[in-house]
Amino acid sequence: MRLRFSRGVITIAIIVIVLAVGISVGLYYLLKKATPLAVPEAHCTVHTPDGVRDLVPEQAQISATIAAVAARRKLPERAVVIAYATALQESKLFNLDYGDRDSVGVFQQRQSQGWGPKKQLMDPVYATTKFFAALAKVKNYRKIPLADAAQAVQRSAGGYAYAQHEADAKILAAAFTGRVPQAVHCWYPPGKTPTPQPRTAEARKQLARALGSTAITTKKRGWLVAAWSVAHAEKYALSHVGYAGATWSNDLEIEGWQAGGKSGSTQVELS
Repeated sequence: MRLRFSRGVITIAIIVIVLAVGISVGLYYLLKKATPLAVPEAHCTVHTPDGVRDLVPEQAQISATIAAVAARRKLPERAVVIAYATALQESKLFNLDYGDRDSVGVFQQRQSQGWGPKKQLMDPVYATTKFFAALAKVKNYRKIPLADAAQAVQRSAGGYAYAQHEADAKILAAAFTGRVPQAVHCWYPPGKTPTPQPRTAEARKQLARALGSTAITTKKRGWLVAAWSVAHAEKYALSHVGYAGATWSNDLEIEGWQAGGKSGSTQVELS
Protein backbone atom coordinates (compact mmCIF):
# COMPACT_ATOMS: atom_id res chain seq x y z
CA MET A 1 0.00 0.00 0.00
CA ARG A 2 1.42 3.38 -1.01
CA LEU A 3 1.75 5.92 1.82
CA ARG A 4 0.59 9.42 1.13
CA PHE A 5 1.66 12.49 3.08
CA SER A 6 -0.24 15.72 3.29
CA ARG A 7 1.38 18.98 2.32
CA GLY A 8 1.43 19.95 6.00
CA VAL A 9 3.49 16.91 6.97
CA ILE A 10 5.92 17.50 4.11
CA THR A 11 6.27 21.15 5.09
CA ILE A 12 6.99 20.24 8.71
CA ALA A 13 9.59 17.70 7.60
CA ILE A 14 11.33 20.29 5.44
CA ILE A 15 11.35 22.80 8.30
CA VAL A 16 12.84 20.20 10.66
CA ILE A 17 15.59 19.38 8.14
CA VAL A 18 16.38 23.04 7.55
CA LEU A 19 16.55 23.70 11.30
CA ALA A 20 18.81 20.68 11.82
CA VAL A 21 21.18 21.87 9.11
CA GLY A 22 21.13 25.40 10.51
CA ILE A 23 21.90 24.20 14.03
CA SER A 24 24.74 22.01 12.77
CA VAL A 25 26.30 24.87 10.84
CA GLY A 26 25.88 27.17 13.82
CA LEU A 27 27.56 24.72 16.16
CA TYR A 28 30.42 24.29 13.70
CA TYR A 29 31.18 27.99 13.60
CA LEU A 30 30.65 28.34 17.34
CA LEU A 31 33.19 25.62 18.02
CA LYS A 32 35.52 27.13 15.46
CA LYS A 33 35.38 30.46 17.26
CA ALA A 34 35.91 28.71 20.60
CA THR A 35 39.12 27.05 19.39
CA PRO A 36 41.37 29.86 20.68
CA LEU A 37 40.26 28.95 24.21
CA ALA A 38 42.25 25.75 23.79
CA VAL A 39 45.45 27.60 22.83
CA PRO A 40 48.23 26.91 25.36
CA GLU A 41 49.26 29.57 27.80
CA ALA A 42 52.49 31.49 27.40
CA HIS A 43 55.49 29.41 28.39
CA CYS A 44 59.26 29.16 28.15
CA THR A 45 61.64 26.23 27.92
CA VAL A 46 65.35 26.12 28.69
CA HIS A 47 67.43 23.45 26.92
CA THR A 48 71.05 22.78 27.85
CA PRO A 49 73.28 19.66 27.70
CA ASP A 50 72.58 19.20 31.43
CA GLY A 51 68.81 19.11 31.11
CA VAL A 52 65.56 20.90 30.39
CA ARG A 53 63.51 23.19 32.58
CA ASP A 54 60.09 24.69 31.89
CA LEU A 55 59.30 28.21 33.08
CA VAL A 56 56.46 30.69 32.88
CA PRO A 57 57.40 34.06 31.34
CA GLU A 58 57.80 35.84 34.71
CA GLN A 59 60.29 33.21 35.87
CA ALA A 60 62.20 33.50 32.60
CA GLN A 61 62.27 37.30 32.83
CA ILE A 62 63.61 37.23 36.37
CA SER A 63 66.19 34.59 35.41
CA ALA A 64 67.35 36.78 32.53
CA THR A 65 67.53 39.82 34.79
CA ILE A 66 69.67 38.00 37.37
CA ALA A 67 72.11 36.90 34.66
CA ALA A 68 72.27 40.43 33.22
CA VAL A 69 73.01 42.02 36.61
CA ALA A 70 75.75 39.42 37.20
CA ALA A 71 77.30 40.25 33.83
CA ARG A 72 77.20 43.96 34.67
CA ARG A 73 79.09 43.24 37.88
CA LYS A 74 81.47 40.87 36.02
CA LEU A 75 80.62 37.99 38.34
CA PRO A 76 81.40 34.32 37.59
CA GLU A 77 78.73 31.81 36.63
CA ARG A 78 78.97 30.28 40.11
CA ALA A 79 77.49 33.49 41.54
CA VAL A 80 74.55 33.18 39.13
CA VAL A 81 74.01 29.56 40.16
CA ILE A 82 73.92 30.57 43.84
CA ALA A 83 71.45 33.37 43.07
CA TYR A 84 69.14 31.07 41.11
CA ALA A 85 69.16 28.39 43.80
CA THR A 86 68.35 31.03 46.40
CA ALA A 87 65.53 32.54 44.33
CA LEU A 88 64.07 29.11 43.54
CA GLN A 89 63.88 28.32 47.23
CA GLU A 90 62.66 31.72 48.38
CA SER A 91 60.11 32.61 45.70
CA LYS A 92 60.25 29.99 42.91
CA LEU A 93 61.63 32.84 40.77
CA PHE A 94 58.55 35.03 41.19
CA ASN A 95 58.55 38.65 42.31
CA LEU A 96 56.34 38.20 45.37
CA ASP A 97 54.86 41.19 47.16
CA TYR A 98 54.41 39.17 50.35
CA GLY A 99 56.32 36.71 52.50
CA ASP A 100 57.30 35.77 56.03
CA ARG A 101 56.95 38.89 58.18
CA ASP A 102 58.22 41.74 55.98
CA SER A 103 59.95 39.59 53.35
CA VAL A 104 59.23 40.53 49.73
CA GLY A 105 60.58 40.12 46.22
CA VAL A 106 62.54 37.49 44.37
CA PHE A 107 64.95 36.82 47.24
CA GLN A 108 62.43 37.52 50.01
CA GLN A 109 64.61 40.27 51.41
CA ARG A 110 63.40 42.07 54.53
CA GLN A 111 63.15 45.81 55.02
CA SER A 112 63.77 45.39 58.75
CA GLN A 113 67.06 43.63 58.02
CA GLY A 114 68.48 46.54 56.07
CA TRP A 115 67.91 45.35 52.52
CA GLY A 116 66.01 48.51 51.58
CA PRO A 117 62.44 49.84 51.25
CA LYS A 118 59.73 47.58 49.86
CA LYS A 119 59.34 49.57 46.64
CA GLN A 120 62.99 49.00 45.77
CA LEU A 121 63.00 45.37 46.87
CA MET A 122 60.14 44.75 44.44
CA ASP A 123 62.45 45.82 41.61
CA PRO A 124 64.30 42.64 40.49
CA VAL A 125 67.28 44.68 39.26
CA TYR A 126 67.69 46.37 42.64
CA ALA A 127 67.03 43.17 44.62
CA THR A 128 69.55 41.20 42.56
CA THR A 129 72.16 43.95 42.85
CA LYS A 130 71.78 43.88 46.64
CA PHE A 131 72.01 40.08 46.69
CA PHE A 132 75.24 40.03 44.68
CA ALA A 133 76.75 42.84 46.76
CA ALA A 134 76.22 40.70 49.86
CA LEU A 135 77.43 37.51 48.15
CA ALA A 136 80.67 39.17 47.06
CA LYS A 137 81.48 39.69 50.76
CA VAL A 138 81.18 35.97 51.53
CA LYS A 139 84.69 34.51 51.79
CA ASN A 140 85.44 31.86 49.16
CA TYR A 141 81.83 31.82 47.96
CA ARG A 142 82.96 30.26 44.67
CA LYS A 143 84.42 27.21 46.42
CA ILE A 144 82.28 26.57 49.49
CA PRO A 145 79.06 24.51 49.22
CA LEU A 146 76.22 26.38 47.54
CA ALA A 147 73.94 26.15 50.56
CA ASP A 148 76.62 27.68 52.79
CA ALA A 149 77.16 30.59 50.39
CA ALA A 150 73.44 31.27 50.03
CA GLN A 151 72.84 31.00 53.77
CA ALA A 152 75.65 33.44 54.48
CA VAL A 153 73.70 36.00 52.47
CA GLN A 154 70.14 35.11 53.45
CA ARG A 155 70.56 33.98 57.07
CA SER A 156 67.33 32.02 56.84
CA ALA A 157 65.91 29.48 59.26
CA GLY A 158 66.59 26.55 56.93
CA GLY A 159 69.71 27.30 54.93
CA TYR A 160 70.20 23.67 53.97
CA ALA A 161 67.18 23.90 51.61
CA TYR A 162 69.09 25.89 48.98
CA ALA A 163 71.18 22.87 47.99
CA GLN A 164 68.22 21.00 46.49
CA HIS A 165 67.97 23.56 43.68
CA GLU A 166 71.58 23.43 42.54
CA ALA A 167 70.99 21.20 39.51
CA ASP A 168 68.16 23.37 38.17
CA ALA A 169 70.17 26.49 38.93
CA LYS A 170 73.07 25.22 36.82
CA ILE A 171 70.74 24.59 33.87
CA LEU A 172 69.36 28.12 34.09
CA ALA A 173 72.79 29.69 34.52
CA ALA A 174 74.22 27.94 31.48
CA ALA A 175 71.34 29.26 29.37
CA PHE A 176 70.79 32.81 30.61
CA THR A 177 74.46 33.76 30.93
CA GLY A 178 74.80 32.96 27.23
CA ARG A 179 77.32 30.17 27.72
CA VAL A 180 75.00 27.74 25.92
CA PRO A 181 73.68 29.35 22.70
CA GLN A 182 70.05 29.10 21.57
CA ALA A 183 69.06 27.67 24.94
CA VAL A 184 65.99 29.79 25.72
CA HIS A 185 62.74 29.46 23.77
CA CYS A 186 59.45 31.14 24.69
CA TRP A 187 56.01 31.36 23.15
CA TYR A 188 53.02 33.55 23.92
CA PRO A 189 49.53 33.76 22.36
CA PRO A 190 49.42 36.39 19.61
CA GLY A 191 47.50 39.48 20.67
CA LYS A 192 44.20 40.61 19.26
CA THR A 193 44.20 42.58 16.02
CA PRO A 194 45.55 45.06 15.32
CA THR A 195 48.86 43.44 16.18
CA PRO A 196 50.71 45.52 18.79
CA GLN A 197 53.92 47.09 17.53
CA PRO A 198 57.13 45.72 19.05
CA ARG A 199 58.48 48.05 21.72
CA THR A 200 62.14 47.50 20.89
CA ALA A 201 63.35 50.84 22.26
CA GLU A 202 61.72 50.18 25.63
CA ALA A 203 63.10 46.64 25.68
CA ARG A 204 66.65 47.88 25.10
CA LYS A 205 66.21 50.56 27.77
CA GLN A 206 65.15 48.01 30.38
CA LEU A 207 67.95 45.66 29.33
CA ALA A 208 70.42 48.48 29.91
CA ARG A 209 69.09 48.93 33.46
CA ALA A 210 70.22 45.43 34.30
CA LEU A 211 73.19 44.93 31.99
CA GLY A 212 74.66 48.39 31.74
CA SER A 213 76.21 48.72 28.32
CA THR A 214 74.27 46.71 25.72
CA ALA A 215 77.25 46.52 23.38
CA ILE A 216 77.96 42.99 22.17
CA THR A 217 81.64 42.38 22.84
CA THR A 218 81.64 38.56 22.86
CA LYS A 219 79.36 35.83 21.52
CA LYS A 220 78.54 34.78 25.06
CA ARG A 221 77.33 38.29 25.83
CA GLY A 222 75.37 38.28 22.59
CA TRP A 223 73.55 35.11 23.59
CA LEU A 224 72.86 36.58 27.03
CA VAL A 225 71.16 39.55 25.34
CA ALA A 226 69.30 37.20 22.98
CA ALA A 227 68.08 35.07 25.89
CA TRP A 228 66.98 38.20 27.79
CA SER A 229 65.08 39.40 24.72
CA VAL A 230 63.27 36.10 24.17
CA ALA A 231 62.33 35.91 27.86
CA HIS A 232 60.83 39.42 27.60
CA ALA A 233 59.23 38.89 24.19
CA GLU A 234 55.64 38.88 25.45
CA LYS A 235 56.19 41.95 27.63
CA TYR A 236 57.51 44.00 24.70
CA ALA A 237 55.49 42.39 21.89
CA LEU A 238 58.55 40.96 20.16
CA SER A 239 57.91 38.27 17.56
CA HIS A 240 61.46 37.76 16.28
CA VAL A 241 64.91 37.79 17.87
CA GLY A 242 67.93 37.18 15.69
CA TYR A 243 71.58 36.66 16.53
CA ALA A 244 74.62 35.04 14.93
CA GLY A 245 72.74 33.50 12.02
CA ALA A 246 69.89 32.08 14.12
CA THR A 247 66.37 33.37 14.71
CA TRP A 248 63.75 32.82 17.38
CA SER A 249 60.14 33.34 16.28
CA ASN A 250 56.96 33.44 18.30
CA ASP A 251 55.49 30.46 16.49
CA LEU A 252 53.88 27.60 18.40
CA GLU A 253 54.77 25.11 15.67
CA ILE A 254 58.47 25.97 15.69
CA GLU A 255 60.58 24.45 18.42
CA GLY A 256 63.68 26.35 19.36
CA TRP A 257 65.86 28.58 17.24
CA GLN A 258 66.06 28.22 13.47
CA ALA A 259 68.90 28.94 11.07
CA GLY A 260 68.46 32.26 9.32
CA GLY A 261 68.88 35.96 9.79
CA LYS A 262 72.04 38.04 9.84
CA SER A 263 75.17 36.06 10.55
CA GLY A 264 76.96 38.89 12.34
CA SER A 265 77.70 38.59 16.06
CA THR A 266 77.86 42.26 17.02
CA GLN A 267 74.13 42.97 17.30
CA VAL A 268 70.95 41.25 18.45
CA GLU A 269 68.08 42.02 16.08
CA LEU A 270 64.62 42.62 17.60
CA SER A 271 61.29 42.92 15.79
